[in-house]
Amino acid sequence: MAPIAVGDSLPDGSLSYFDAEDKLQQISIHSLAAGKQVILFGVPGAFTPTCSLKHVPGFIEKAAEFKSKGINEIICISVNDPFVMKAWAKTYPENKDVKFLADGSATYTHTLGLQLDLSEKGLGTRSKRFALLVDNLKVKAANIEQGGEFTVSSADDILKAML
Repeated sequence: MAPIAVGDSLPDGSLSYFDAEDKLQQISIHSLAAGKQVILFGVPGAFTPTCSLKHVPGFIEKAAEFKSKGINEIICISVNDPFVMKAWAKTYPENKDVKFLADGSATYTHTLGLQLDLSEKGLGTRSKRFALLVDNLKVKAANIEQGGEFTVSSADDILKAML
């Protein structure tokens, strides 16, 4: 499957998370994105250096700026289970706006065409690092990294795409 691209419709899919009452929930991407402007960004793995020290913090730090520009949701997905995503989210106590959602079996990542085979490193199927700017389910920017790079999918790169 070809990777998602500008002009494509964002496919629906179900991701999981723990709610405020610590109950496991499933949520559809369309329920978060229909009729809204959203940023959906994906990372190869929770707790990994680039994801934890650069990618996620950028979106947390720029959240107010994104909100002022009309962004309704900022969503981080990773091919990790919801327990890992919950623990990872807790490492960002200042975070108020980024939702951490689990794609435990990489089903949604495959739907987006953004899977990354890291079996050689013992990590199995993961997500490519990416950031999508979506307006009412239409992809307006699709910044997809090659390999383990971090050159086009940062919060600043998405801000530039909004100009």
